[in-house]
Amino acid sequence: MSKSVSEVITCKAAVWWGIEEPAVKVEEIQVDPPKSSEVRVKILYASLCHTDILCTKGFPMPLFPRALGHEGVGVVESVGEGVKDIKEGDLVIPTYIGECQECENCLSGKTNLCLKYPLTLSGLMPDGTSRLLSVKGQRLYHILSCSTWSEYMVVDANYVVKIDPSVALPLPHASFLSCGFSTGFGAAWKEAKIEKGSTVAVLGLGAVIEGVRIQGAAKIIGIDKNERKKIKGKAFRMTDFINPDECDKSISELIKEITGGMGVDYYFECTGVAPLVNQTLLATKMGKGQTLVIGAGAHSTVEINFLSLMLGGNLKGSIFGGIKAKTELPVIIDKCKNKEIQLDELLTHQVSLEDIDKAFELLKQPDCVKVLIKL
Repeated sequence: MSKSVSEVITCKAAVWWGIEEPAVKVEEIQVDPPKSSEVRVKILYASLCHTDILCTKGFPMPLFPRALGHEGVGVVESVGEGVKDIKEGDLVIPTYIGECQECENCLSGKTNLCLKYPLTLSGLMPDGTSRLLSVKGQRLYHILSCSTWSEYMVVDANYVVKIDPSVALPLPHASFLSCGFSTGFGAAWKEAKIEKGSTVAVLGLGAVIEGVRIQGAAKIIGIDKNERKKIKGKAFRMTDFINPDECDKSISELIKEITGGMGVDYYFECTGVAPLVNQTLLATKMGKGQTLVIGAGAHSTVEINFLSLMLGGNLKGSIFGGIKAKTELPVIIDKCKNKEIQLDELLTHQVSLEDIDKAFELLKQPDCVKVLIKL
């Protein structure tokens, strides 16, 4: 196949046609060449995140038909005009936030949400158009700033991070850094800035627990309905485990018992289940405890107990774990290179793009943590 920037590529991609549709369909699509400041990427590996499942249900906007997937790793196939720091053949990870290092937000040190390269929810490129066309003649929406469940995708170069070829990072694991792992790890590292010796609770066991471990938390309380997650949690030095389905008391009451009535210093809400947010506030230390919400949920509103806030409760949301894409994601990649991070503990299943439906079913299995998609 020619590598000319001027050609349209026909390839396979996973497409969801609407909320009422029963399943994703693998179809042939056409991928346009990159325009100015864009790159076209051949995806090697992708992975399934719960946000992808929410998108099939219309979150955050019911935009269909849509080429799914926002976690992945691939090699740059061609570049558009004006792209300076990325060339053909580079390995890259797509990120759904950018970093200009010049705007008010980037310079503030308080947020990773860049004003020049913002989080994109429209399902379109920054110029308001799509680079994907279905064989049925319909334009396809991207998911966030990319569509990684496609053999090829086009993304603005400001939303990818190059992997140094000297970093011997297994490419299947690199896919997890696009969202899931980095979001959880970063929430502990950058957003909460957990102090050594802290007490921490994690509702919905995942990558957060690895960040908590590395930050030196003394007590790590995992909360999950999946009893098998207890085994994975122990691998990340979890000290206590709560299965809400096996207890008569509320989660906050159980955490207070474990912590001698004090509550925890930090509580990470990773499920996106709106009614549980109050439980997180009630389970943190009065006046100084912090609750971080990092899980995307289908609910657009959350009811909060006002008294919990009046008593000094701290509630904060987080995107991409507070990590700055260009300057801080490479730090995580280096930690992977130095074996400081246990990414291999997360990969439990692998499927091909043609068997993408199996990925959705696998994620429901009690022993499933992360599903890899080989393109």
